[in-house]
Amino acid sequence: QVQLVESGGGLVQPGGSLRLSCAASGTMSTNNTMGWFRQAPGSQRELVASITSAGKKNYADSVKGRFTISRDNDKNAVYLQMNSLKPEDTAVYICNVASYSWSGTSDSWGQGTQVTVSS
Repeated sequence: QVQLVESGGGLVQPGGSLRLSCAASGTMSTNNTMGWFRQAPGSQRELVASITSAGKKNYADSVKGRFTISRDNDKNAVYLQMNSLKPEDTAVYICNVASYSWSGTSDSWGQGTQVTVSS
């Protein structure tokens, strides 16, 4: 199994920036997608951004132009640079790794890091 540990969350004012990090350890397929989900109180969990092992990126419409996802395959880490933060970005941000192999897809989840955007 893959263990994921997130860091970098915190309290920022609207318009501010944060950089989230997620470090993966344990067995992990070379063929995988790493990404960030978020969940706010009263809302469903949603995909914020993802990046494949080949570098293909995907973003939610609500964060395009503001957030940037990146990864370091040597370090098994994924990052989310969040700029121009808005109050509606407030949520628990959860790291995810989907590993692909002959046996199928295996999902791993972090425990989340709180991001609060408030004046």
